[in-house]
Amino acid sequence: MQHIIDRFISYVTIDTESDETSETTPSTAKQWDLANLLVAELKQIGLSDVTIDDNAYIMATLPSNVDHDVPTIGFVSHFDTSPDFTGANVKPQIVPNYDGKDIILNAEQNIVLSPDYFEDLLLYKGQTLITTDGTTLLGADDKAGICEIVSAMEYLIKHPEIKHGKIRIGFTPDEEIGRGAHKFDVAKFGAEWAYTMDGSQIGELEYENFNAAGAKIEIKGKIVHPGYAKGKMINSILIANEIINALPAHEIPQETSGREGFYHLHTTKGSIEESSLEYIIRDHDKDKFEARKELLEKIAADINSRYTYDPITLVIKDQYYNMKEKVEPVFHIIDIAEEAMKSLGITPLIKPIRGGTDGSQLSFMGLPCPNIFAGGHNFHGRYEYVPVESILSAIDVIVKITELTAEKYKK
Repeated sequence: MQHIIDRFISYVTIDTESDETSETTPSTAKQWDLANLLVAELKQIGLSDVTIDDNAYIMATLPSNVDHDVPTIGFVSHFDTSPDFTGANVKPQIVPNYDGKDIILNAEQNIVLSPDYFEDLLLYKGQTLITTDGTTLLGADDKAGICEIVSAMEYLIKHPEIKHGKIRIGFTPDEEIGRGAHKFDVAKFGAEWAYTMDGSQIGELEYENFNAAGAKIEIKGKIVHPGYAKGKMINSILIANEIINALPAHEIPQETSGREGFYHLHTTKGSIEESSLEYIIRDHDKDKFEARKELLEKIAADINSRYTYDPITLVIKDQYYNMKEKVEPVFHIIDIAEEAMKSLGITPLIKPIRGGTDGSQLSFMGLPCPNIFAGGHNFHGRYEYVPVESILSAIDVIVKITELTAEKYKK
């Protein structure tokens, strides 16, 4: 266990925060620090064909050790962390034999990880947790996934008695800003299917995700001295407020679950003369997803029609789509993962992702790629944690998937 803990901590203490305002790939130079370390480590444990391209996409191979044809499968994770909360100067804390009580992350700042608020903690009584110190995120999203893939490959290399086909692994930058798959060379990767190790709770197995779009709304007003503003001033802040109020009030992240979609206002700026709103639009159902975009366009058009000029400029860009339509035709890849979990005593939790992964984009690029748990909880914030036992279980699942795949294709 300590070897795995040490590997995970060596990853999360390297700052790899991505930056959506950057036009480079990777979006931040510091992502190279972990990327280069991973390349060296993959070579050190004995993988072949270890490559890293000019955009920091890493690929490597574990050759087949069987004499019959087995489809090449892959495992994928991302090494960047979210720009939503700082990933610099991460100081992981180890909580052995968790007792089910409050965990003091930072006494000085009175930051507490409590099961009264985060009930999932109680699933892990008696286990070893890795938490933050309350001032940063942890980075288990998705450095737990990287740790699991590297460790599983290392285990297979050390245990050649476990039979498997050719395995490809891929590590990507910039997943957290929606670009993780943008420059992924699917043809070079050469797998028939893959799994992202990027889920949360132990047992998660996901092949449905949101259809996703981003909306940027720019609003132009007219500034006039307030004492002489009648019939002349156009306050862009009030127009922004009108847009917000015109959208369904309860279709927001904090009031939706399961396959329910939402509009999420995540950035606002405002003055009388210029304001802006930025939304993300999400829905599992493609028709409802399209209707959400159409509603926002209608609201903008209706408001613009009341003025002698168009105060609102709306730009909507699709980001990714529901991988379900690409995975269902090859559903045996879900069956294999489900069987692997059950054989290890893990209850599969098959449910839709309320988010996206590299796998959603890769699936539409020709690489069906469902998502498997990596073990972390409370991503993108100070309360993030991961049970070490969940990391170990994910390693076991990867190994078992490779073994079952080889068995199923044995003549």
